[in-house]
Amino acid sequence: MDDESVVAIQIGRPPRSAVTVRARCHLRLPVAIEVPPVLDDGTPFPTLYWLTCPLAVTRISRIESHGGVRAASELLASDPDMAETMAATHRRYAAERDSRLPADWDGPVPSGGVAGSIGGVKCLHAQYADTVAGNQNPIGEQVAVEIEPLDCLVGCVVDGGDGVAIPNPEWSEPV
Repeated sequence: MDDESVVAIQIGRPPRSAVTVRARCHLRLPVAIEVPPVLDDGTPFPTLYWLTCPLAVTRISRIESHGGVRAASELLASDPDMAETMAATHRRYAAERDSRLPADWDGPVPSGGVAGSIGGVKCLHAQYADTVAGNQNPIGEQVAVEIEPLDCLVGCVVDGGDGVAIPNPEWSEPV
């Protein structure tokens, strides 16, 4: 199975550009991908690292539905050191993403830091994807503590024959 077809199954649609896997789970399936700053159709895309792992997405969605983004924003508002670390994270992320713009690109460009944020926290999924992609991200690191290990017993995607990726009907969230 190729990574692009596995990612398409994981996210429920074909990727809108070529993808590079930046992190894999213990079953060797993608967890996070790198997305170019300009998609194939010319759309600027601020999210450099995109979370694909269904288990991580599910667990982070639960945290977000219980006020996780608000709690992270409140933490930054109450802790100046954490706020400065996060500001540096946003600057690093934006510079890394912007360095990947095509040299001859003269169209619209993405802006903001992690997930396009102009400060604070917009999306815990993007924070965690940044962390598992190998970057220091204080909010992503806190999310990791809450959702890991990603310890699936079987893969979320399997080979359905002839290298064709299909959703694994045996996959479920480990308890």
